[in-house]
Amino acid sequence: MKTVTSFPRQVVETPDVGIVMPDGCRLSARIWMPADAEASPVPAILEHLPYRKRDGTIFRDELTHPYVAGHGYACIRVDMRGNGDSEGLMEDEYSEQELQDACDVIAWAAAQPWCNGNVGMMGISWGGFNSLQVAAKQPPALKAIITLCSTVDRYADDIHYKGGCLLGENAGWAATMLSYSSRPPDPAIAGTDRWRELWRQRLHNQPYLAPLWLGHQHRDVYWKRGSVCEDFSAIKAAVLSIGGWHDGYCNTIANLVANIEAPVKGIVGPWIHKYPHYAAPEPKIGFLQEALRWWDRWLKGIDTGVEDDPAYRAWLMDSVRPARWHDTRPGRWVAESAWPPPRVTSQRIELLASGSAPATVATPQTCGLAGGEYFPFTFGPELPGDQRPDDALSVCFDQPPLAGAIDILGAPEVSLRLSSDQPQANVCVRLCDVHPDGASELISYGVLNLTHRTSHEYPTRLEPGKVFEARVNLDQCAYRVPAGHRLRVAVSTAYWPLIWPSPHAATLTLEAATLELPVRPLATGDEVSFPDSETATPWRTETLRPARSERHIGIDQKTGVTTLTISDDFGEVRDLAHGLVNGSIVHETWSIQPDDPLSASMETRWTQTFSRDAWSVRTETSSRMWSDEKAFHLQARIEAYEGDRLVFERDFRESVPRDHL
Repeated sequence: MKTVTSFPRQVVETPDVGIVMPDGCRLSARIWMPADAEASPVPAILEHLPYRKRDGTIFRDELTHPYVAGHGYACIRVDMRGNGDSEGLMEDEYSEQELQDACDVIAWAAAQPWCNGNVGMMGISWGGFNSLQVAAKQPPALKAIITLCSTVDRYADDIHYKGGCLLGENAGWAATMLSYSSRPPDPAIAGTDRWRELWRQRLHNQPYLAPLWLGHQHRDVYWKRGSVCEDFSAIKAAVLSIGGWHDGYCNTIANLVANIEAPVKGIVGPWIHKYPHYAAPEPKIGFLQEALRWWDRWLKGIDTGVEDDPAYRAWLMDSVRPARWHDTRPGRWVAESAWPPPRVTSQRIELLASGSAPATVATPQTCGLAGGEYFPFTFGPELPGDQRPDDALSVCFDQPPLAGAIDILGAPEVSLRLSSDQPQANVCVRLCDVHPDGASELISYGVLNLTHRTSHEYPTRLEPGKVFEARVNLDQCAYRVPAGHRLRVAVSTAYWPLIWPSPHAATLTLEAATLELPVRPLATGDEVSFPDSETATPWRTETLRPARSERHIGIDQKTGVTTLTISDDFGEVRDLAHGLVNGSIVHETWSIQPDDPLSASMETRWTQTFSRDAWSVRTETSSRMWSDEKAFHLQARIEAYEGDRLVFERDFRESVPRDHL
């Protein structure tokens, strides 16, 4: 990663610009722009987030926004209302108020004397989501977006539900946002008299979102709003979509390239949930140079050749030894002119022939612990490990050793003909690369709540013993399986803690199973290339406590209860420019008994600390989720401290009935 310190235009930065919304709410923005922008106006680029520009996203902001501004743009990093240094209250993710605020900021930016009237929007994760959703609202000045690690479908392909199954991270993410959004503004920005008033208002009105999300267990109007797949044609801005194979949001790129009518390109690398100019596993790419090509074309009208780029560029990964972390993933860049790719053909593999002896799938609830995180984030032990522990608990269909290597590009699908002994059951299908010595590397996976087999909007209970058909869509992937390796399809009824268990342990009887595998001609080398990574000067900090991540699995040898404990200490640092000290720690516990799906429980505890000179505050948040056969049960708590004095406490408790889950 090369640090660039000299740019075509001198950059000035303003740490707090107030942008007042039509209802009077003041949003706080940090803005970088060329010093001569009023004399020579530039396009604006908006990033609109709840994650705190002062201390939350500052690491990546420092790498990114001065670089782009130095090439002739005004970069506007806004704290959403109710977060960071902005006024107002948080309601929910991607609320209509949030999206309207973004539209109003875009209109404000376009009207400034330093702006040429053209605006772009960018972001990763939350910012990638709302970039797509704002684009669908068509604010007049918005001409292009860059969306990373995002989704087109808030129900079927996000952190809440997948394949109609409840994701464990639904409760985990609610706990995270309870902690994130209950933090105070910085007195240096909000004012020494005003910050406490804003903080108390925020604390008193802070939502605990898990009950809301659990209250919508089907793909209803709540999830359809903001899901751009409901009407891809609404997006008129040019879209560059980027993701990573080690991220939970790897399907979006193909969905956008295949479906929107506006100019669109897609890039997928080997990365976790990070911007690709500093992401891992390597190779990194020159994301900022690629972004400038995109912005220059659509916001400045310069012919940069982006329209001639392949529609879809992807890092096709080589087989590696399974590990919880990889610094690099060897492979090559491949390119497709369109999606679906014309060179990819479907290879049909009969896993279990109709008329063969049926296969019985009755999985211990602990299956899934080798799966890793839904979206790895910490550059730590969060990737899928060796799949053999989960394979041993699953029904596996192994193929003969490959005579020659194959390149997989696309979304594998598995068709099942089966019956269940319960009215509700989940199924997980994993595609694995089995090495000659038996090591098993995860290629892709898919999960399906079988009551959702025909509709996520209108699920129907299963009739025990009745045979039916279901199709499980696995995630997009790009992977080379070498000669001599085997393909394995592993089928289970549990995948803990990625999905929450069914209320009763189900037994599935498989009568037939078929894999549709997307295979392309073998790539002989890189088909495209990218420049090396460049960034602006990194964030200047003093480390007071280094970051550290740990994962442990423990088994009670008497009861069989298996507990996954995760500790992520994000460290504590002092900002050398404005002096704010901030630190963050989260502890998670996921426990389950192998024979009892109703034993599942999760607990989280977050600590956030802030200080400067004699001033210090701390928030402690905790949450817990468990279930019985009728309902999900949720508890949460916020504690806020000034120094060591407790100044606020609030408890949440709610139960939500299960509905086809």
